[in-house]
Amino acid sequence: MSQHKVKNAHKAFIFDLDGVIVDTAKFHFLAWKKLANDLGFDFTEAQNEQLKGVSRVESLKKILNWCNMELTEEEFNRQMALKNENYLSYVDEMEDDEILPGVSKVLDHLLEKNIPFALGSASKNARTILKKVDLYDKFDAIVDGTDVGKAKPDPEVFLIAAEKLNVEAKDCVVFEDSVAGVQAANIGGMTSIGIGDKNVLHEADHVFQDFSEIEIEFIEELLRKE
Repeated sequence: MSQHKVKNAHKAFIFDLDGVIVDTAKFHFLAWKKLANDLGFDFTEAQNEQLKGVSRVESLKKILNWCNMELTEEEFNRQMALKNENYLSYVDEMEDDEILPGVSKVLDHLLEKNIPFALGSASKNARTILKKVDLYDKFDAIVDGTDVGKAKPDPEVFLIAAEKLNVEAKDCVVFEDSVAGVQAANIGGMTSIGIGDKNVLHEADHVFQDFSEIEIEFIEELLRKE
C-alpha cells in the first residue's frame, strides 16, 4: 500500500470496491448461477440484484429459500466454499482493463494532490482484486470483510478507514453504489457520493451514473468544502 501521502490531511476519500472501482458483480452472478444450476435450479439476474451487498451466508440462505431446499450444515458450508472458488477463478483472470471508466482519472488526481484515500469494502477478496488490477499500492489503507464485524448500513467499515487515514469522519468523502453503503456513509457523518441510478441512490449527497461523469473540478470542490 501507498506510504507517500501527507499526514493529518484535511480531507480523505473512501471507495467501495464492487460496482465502484471494478465490476465484480458479474462474477458473483456467474458463480451463484453455477451453484443454483448445480443444485437443479435456475438463477436470474433479477434474483442476483437482491444479493448485492448481502453476505455470502445470507445470499445462500436466500437462494435455498427460493429453491425451497434445505441443506445440512456441512453441505451448506461446502456450497459456500465452492461458490467462492468459482468466483475467485473469474477474479484470477482479471487485469487492469477491468477498472471501471473514469476511476483511474480520479485516483491519479488524488495521488497528485497528496490526498489520502482508502478502500472500504465488505469483500473478503478485496486485496486480491486490487492486486489483480494493479491498484493495491495506490491505497493508503484497506478495510475489507476480514476487518469488520458489522455489515453496511452500519458505518463500521468507513469509520475504521477514517481512523486509519487519520482523518475525522466528517472530512471523509465516500463513493458507493449500494443503498446500504450510502446509508452507512450518511450514518457515519460523511459526504456520500452515489455511483449508479439517481432514483435508487437518492439518499446520497451527490449521484453520478459512473466515474466518467465526474469532473476533476467536482473533486476540487469537495476538497475545498469545509
